[in-house]
Amino acid sequence: MTRRSSDESAAEWIGPLYDRFAAGLYRYALMVLADPAAASDAVQEVFAGIIDRLPRIDDAEHYLRRAVRNECYSTLRRRRRQDRAIIESPLLESIADCADPGTRLMIDQALRRLPAEQREVLYLKVYEGMTFQEIAAAIGEPLNTVASRYRYALEKLRTQLGASR
Repeated sequence: MTRRSSDESAAEWIGPLYDRFAAGLYRYALMVLADPAAASDAVQEVFAGIIDRLPRIDDAEHYLRRAVRNECYSTLRRRRRQDRAIIESPLLESIADCADPGTRLMIDQALRRLPAEQREVLYLKVYEGMTFQEIAAAIGEPLNTVASRYRYALEKLRTQLGASR
């Protein structure tokens, strides 16, 4: 496939990709970064950077998820170097059925205490419905590592939420 020649033709293929994947990629980035502004920036950086590369991509969804993951972990590395404070905004979207905002806040705070790698696996498993094998392939980690991260995340959440009630 050849490289796109104008911004207008780029909009023709980036727009539908953005419409289809951006919301899920944002939720993924938010769970990894625990910072809404940084998550939005990560997704924006990925879409801005694909203009020259997309014609050579076989699986756009896999590529975009991997690119967002890479951007998130780059952000985390920069954040550690800069020793910035994390913005305290909710990780979980508002749910109309949730009668108790206090419960949602407790879950949100417990998720923040998890390492980014555990939050990532938890998100992909619970919110994206991926299998451990799919997660392992998506993030480039061994299957047992992915399963362990999920198990540790659940154990930590149970401990934190059980102790806070």
